[in-house]
Amino acid sequence: MATLVFDIETSALSEDSFDESQLEYLFRDAAKLEEGAERDAKHGEIKRMFNLWPFTAQVVCIAMLNADSAKGKVLFIAEDYEEDEAGKEGVEFVPCMDEAELITEFWNAAKHFDKVVTFNGRGFDVPFMYLRSALLNVPISKKNWLGYRFAIEPHCDLAEQLTFYGVSGRTGAARRFNLDFYCKMFGIESPKSHGVTGMDVNDMMKEGRYQEIAEYCVRDVRATVALYQIWQERLAGIK
Repeated sequence: MATLVFDIETSALSEDSFDESQLEYLFRDAAKLEEGAERDAKHGEIKRMFNLWPFTAQVVCIAMLNADSAKGKVLFIAEDYEEDEAGKEGVEFVPCMDEAELITEFWNAAKHFDKVVTFNGRGFDVPFMYLRSALLNVPISKKNWLGYRFAIEPHCDLAEQLTFYGVSGRTGAARRFNLDFYCKMFGIESPKSHGVTGMDVNDMMKEGRYQEIAEYCVRDVRATVALYQIWQERLAGIK
């Protein structure tokens, strides 16, 4: 059974992408506050959340690896990219002209896999991909990745598995940590070890640092593969 491990990076759309009524809706909580530092802070907080919503952000990079062979590809939006890193460590770097091309290429690749593994993919990556695909009218080749929550096939979400489906809530023994924290505890190289985080992607896109985004996304997926292997060896089957 071929297993796909993937991760996405997103970048917020500019406020110019929305009309007046949409902006009023998005920033309504900030508008309720009196003008000043508190309102400005709330506005900034909401703007930072744009990256998390598929109607206010776009997918700019998707990294994919075969869990068994560790081979794969990274799809990323880029301008004037020279393919000097293609094939690096078994991973092909594939620049795309726009988001529609990127997502189309992803679904074309995904249809060759029987199973998918993510970290928080059920809560973020998969619904984000579904909704952006719908907005761009890109056919989805795998529509069963948000099926029965308490199943590991076809979708094994490690964030769900390592919290035993949220059995402890936010503060108990099995509370959820981020991927960086789990990696450090299990002795896996953290994807953030090179000084880049998902919060940097907006600025990196503006600066044309496309390859750095792609390499960061690959590190995320490599870490997820390593964590998946540990979960398989030590925790799979616990009920």
